[in-house]
Amino acid sequence: MICSMTAFARFDQQETWGQICWELRSVNHRYLDICIRLPDDCRRLEIKIREHIQQYLKRGKVDCTLYFQMNQNENVKLHINKTLAQQLCEATEEINKITGSSDLPNALDILRWPGVLETETVDVNTISETIIMVFQKALEQLIGHREREGAQLAGFIEQRCVAILDQVREISNELPMILQAQRERLETRLTELVEVNSERLEQEMIVLAQKMDIAEELDRIKTHIVEIRKILSENKVVGRRLDFLVQELHREANTLGAKSNHINTSHHAIELKVLIEQMREQTQNIE
Repeated sequence: MICSMTAFARFDQQETWGQICWELRSVNHRYLDICIRLPDDCRRLEIKIREHIQQYLKRGKVDCTLYFQMNQNENVKLHINKTLAQQLCEATEEINKITGSSDLPNALDILRWPGVLETETVDVNTISETIIMVFQKALEQLIGHREREGAQLAGFIEQRCVAILDQVREISNELPMILQAQRERLETRLTELVEVNSERLEQEMIVLAQKMDIAEELDRIKTHIVEIRKILSENKVVGRRLDFLVQELHREANTLGAKSNHINTSHHAIELKVLIEQMREQTQNIE
């Protein structure tokens, strides 16, 4: 199944001790680029989360954010780290001796010092499995979004394949008429200048036909379309291969336009370039 690299997922779960919420975002990227934002107490889970992502995703810039909120409990007790508070007081006294000041430490200032005031918290070790489980559900949601958008992209690309083949068919049907018109135009010019030399006319027509021979370009465009359709049916990471084939299609369309010696062919070449560019914009979002 074709997958897009652009998606968003949010999954939250309420527990007796609080709420876990994961937000996952992914956008197109040449490789797999993972950014994980975790609370400090959950940092040790980063490796495991990264391994989960690498198991399911191969390309894209993926941002993962964990929001972690404890329940507000009126019965929660506050604990003062007396040892640290005592050390802060002693340090203040030492500074006062050096500076000659007699200022005493303010109680609120001491309480604001990191680590002095402690509250009961949930041990991350006891909830790590729940955090990983919720992350897995969010990741499944993200993958589902990528698959659904990928299916839409595949349909869009198939529409452009049909339109490109229609243009190729019209060029092939009009080519004999275009060559005949060029022959008549050349005959008229030669007649105006000198007496018509049938041998010279045939030589000029051969040269003209060679310059306007676009059969090879048309065949290659059709071959590339066949390969694109084949890739779209594969259950693999195909974004880079599609990107390469679209570049080849664009090269053939440019050559077709350069060889064009008729307004109709030029028009078709422009239409081909528009369709191929539309296809290129979408393939850049495919994993």
